[in-house]
Amino acid sequence: MSGTHNDQRFAAVVDVLGRYFDGLYHSDMAILRDVFHPKAHYATATEGELLELDMKRYFPIVDKRPSPASRGEVRADRIVAIEFAGPVTAFAKVQCAIGEKAFTDFLSLIFVDGRWQIIAKVFHYDIRQPH
Repeated sequence: MSGTHNDQRFAAVVDVLGRYFDGLYHSDMAILRDVFHPKAHYATATEGELLELDMKRYFPIVDKRPSPASRGEVRADRIVAIEFAGPVTAFAKVQCAIGEKAFTDFLSLIFVDGRWQIIAKVFHYDIRQPH
């Protein structure tokens, strides 16, 4: 595989992750519906038991909460790592913050229908200490 193709793949995944951060920060459902595959899964066990949602249950939760942007929160999103497992499968470790929660997300991405989409979000959060 050529270096140029790898660079394009990497840039495309970075773009999806940037839109993911924008969607969360603004609670923008149009963006989130675009970056998540409709059959994506969302899971965490941070509170001691499994919380697993499909997109039909996840999107309304995001839609109902006040966006970090509306609360004037400083953005704290960053891409920690991106790895590829072949030409149509990627993994990203990212961090962001919403309210008092600092999240570490493991995002699995697939290239289908001509674009990269998040197919799974597994995450942990810690409660941030006030500065």
